[in-house]
Amino acid sequence: MQTPAFYDQVRSLNVYDPLAGFLGAAEEGLIEYRYVDAVKLAGHSCPTVAAAYWMTLKALEHLYPDSLPQRGGIRVEFRQDPLSGVTGVIANVVALLTGATHDTGFKGIGGQFDRRRLLHFSAEISGEIRYTRIDTGQAVDATAQLQSIPFAPQTAALMQKCLDGSATAEEEAEFRACWQARVRMLLLEHGDDPEVFVLRPVGQ
Repeated sequence: MQTPAFYDQVRSLNVYDPLAGFLGAAEEGLIEYRYVDAVKLAGHSCPTVAAAYWMTLKALEHLYPDSLPQRGGIRVEFRQDPLSGVTGVIANVVALLTGATHDTGFKGIGGQFDRRRLLHFSAEISGEIRYTRIDTGQAVDATAQLQSIPFAPQTAALMQKCLDGSATAEEEAEFRACWQARVRMLLLEHGDDPEVFVLRPVGQ
C-alpha cells in the first residue's frame, strides 16, 4: 500500500489494551496506532478522518499525561446524533482508537473487558466530543475548527472535473495533491494549534 510520505511523520498513538494482553493479541497489551490505520479503516484520507484521529490523540494525551491511555477504559460522547453530517465517520475512527462501542462491541469475559455502552450520541456537551476516563472520571471536550485551514482555491473545480470525467491525468493528480495537502497542514502544521484543535477540560 503506497501512501503519501507525510503519513509517516504524523505522531502515533500508543495505548494499553488489557483485553489484547489477556488474550495474547499484543505483548503486554501494548498497541501502536498510526494515522494510516485510521485511513485503512475509513478507506480514505480527508480532513474529517485526520481530525478524528488527532482529536482523539490529543484528548488521550491530556487525560493520561503520565501513563499510556487504556483502550476500553474511556467513555466517548458526541454532541451530534450518529447520522448527522460526518459524525458516523468520526465515531468509527474514535472507536478504533479508544475501543469504545455503543452496543455492538465485545461483551467481555467473566465480567471484564466489556466494550459496550461506552459510545454515546446526542449528548448535552459543549464540545464536539467528550472523552472521559472511567477510572477517575476526568474528562475533556475536544473540537476541531477546520474552517480556518482552507483547501487550495483550485480544489473544488478540480474535484468537479474529476467527478464528471473531464479531468486530464495531470488535473487528477493535482486534485489529489491539493486534497492531501490540506490533511498534511492540519496534522503537521496545525496539530498543536489551540485555535484549530480545541481542548477544554470538563469542570475547570
